[in-house]
Amino acid sequence: MSEATEFTITSGSGQQLGANYDGEGVNFAIFSAHAERIELCLFDESGKNEIARLELPEFTHEVWHGYVPGLKPGALYGYRVYGPYDPENGHRFNPNKLLIDPYARELAGDIEWNEAHFAYELLHEDKDLTFDTRDSAPFMPKCRVIDPNEFDWQDDNRPSIAWPNTVIYETHVKGFTQLNSALPEVLRGTYEGMGHQATVDYIKSLGITSVELLPVHWFPDDQHLLDRGLKNFWGYNSIGFFAPAPRYYGPRGIQGFRDMVRAFHDAGVEVILDVVYNHTAEGNELGPTLSFKGIDNFSYYRTLPDQHRYYINDTGTGNTVNTSHPRVLQMVMDSLRYWAES
Repeated sequence: MSEATEFTITSGSGQQLGANYDGEGVNFAIFSAHAERIELCLFDESGKNEIARLELPEFTHEVWHGYVPGLKPGALYGYRVYGPYDPENGHRFNPNKLLIDPYARELAGDIEWNEAHFAYELLHEDKDLTFDTRDSAPFMPKCRVIDPNEFDWQDDNRPSIAWPNTVIYETHVKGFTQLNSALPEVLRGTYEGMGHQATVDYIKSLGITSVELLPVHWFPDDQHLLDRGLKNFWGYNSIGFFAPAPRYYGPRGIQGFRDMVRAFHDAGVEVILDVVYNHTAEGNELGPTLSFKGIDNFSYYRTLPDQHRYYINDTGTGNTVNTSHPRVLQMVMDSLRYWAES
């Protein structure tokens, strides 16, 4: 790792969460009520080499924040969060685990499953009561800073269809486009294929007013599926509520998502997203530490009242997101606004 003296960090602002570029640098802000300190880790273009580690200098209203002047869109980053590792009281901090920013607008790379993803010694008989010291960074995707003004919406006007007149077509980006011979081969399975004129014309011909896309939030392929040569098709296992799933990128990358939305809007068709905020891909107490679990487990997840080591599993997926916490509810609302307005 290069010396962090290549970069400077100032107090910045805690008002807007996430990594926000203002034309001169990037402000970083992340919520954690129980952390003791947080480090911002910057990576080179490959995402393989950590080039700086900067401690966020300020803590305001349970938000840690700092500003890195000169940093530009495209920069890759993640967080290491320090605090008590005390599963029996609901705390699972482990700074050896690189964490995804809950507000990351784009993620680069995939999860390459490894024992280092677990905050505990995976094969130890005491399971999650142990502490693992391996670095998960080599096996984690990296958050990417984006430029919010990079895309020109060209006075895009979102259709507003009255509910009595709404005809919804629920579909899947890849499922609809992958074998569609009407699309250029390079666009099949992509957002751009979904927004292609042939797709839009076909959907319009059916009398559809609103296209509902199955989950496009960033989600991983679970290890047990990969072990069987399978992948997660449906996407009901989010870990990035602000980032589009790059598995559906075409030639224009993240811009292809916006191209798709604009194409439907130009045709007078609404775009509705199927979203999953009630659980995440981190599973139960034996699951991996990818983001929320390592940032502030006790705030982000609902734990049993008298046994905080264990999760309330209303969802049947191992965990339940704690939307009774105001900052967690804010994240959900901020995510909804981001997709509707950005």
